Amino acid sequence: MKANIGVSDGNLKQIALELNKVLADEVVLYTKTRNYHWNIESPSFMEMHKFFEAQYEELADFGDDVAEKIRTLGHYAEGRMADFLKLTNLLEGDYTNDQKKQLKNLLDDHETVIRNLRRLIDEFDEKYKDKGSSDFVTGLMQKHEKMAWMIRAYLVK
Repeated sequence: MKANIGVSDGNLKQIALELNKVLADEVVLYTKTRNYHWNIESPSFMEMHKFFEAQYEELADFGDDVAEKIRTLGHYAEGRMADFLKLTNLLEGDYTNDQKKQLKNLLDDHETVIRNLRRLIDEFDEKYKDKGSSDFVTGLMQKHEKMAWMIRAYLVK
C-alpha cells in the first residue's frame, strides 16, 4: 500500500533511493567498525575493543532506523551486501590492525557520511518537499557528528 503522507510518489521514490544510499553507508561503516573491534592490536587493546563495540552497536541502530524510515515512506530497504557496495559513498580499505589507522579510517568515513547527510537536509526539504525526512537526516547527522568527535579525541597528538 502506498504511503499517503503529503509527499508526491515521485519525491518519495527519490528520497527512498537517497536513504538506501545512506543505509549502505551505515552498513559499510558498521562492518568496518566491527572488523576493527575484532582485529585491534594496541597497548590499550581492551579500551579500544570496548570503544569499537560501543560504536558498532550504535551504528547497527542507525542502520535499522534508516531502513525503517524507508519503509515508512512506502518503499523497500536494500538488504544485500552486493547492493550496499554498489550504493555506498565509502570505500573498503586494506586490512589494518593499527589503532591510529583504524581510527583515521573511521573518522574519514563518519565525515563523509556527515557531509552527505548535510546535503540531504536541504534536498529533502527544498527539492522533495519532505520536512520529516529532512528532520530525520538532521538527527542522524548529529549522531554521526558526536561519534566523529569521540574518534577525533583519540587522534590528538
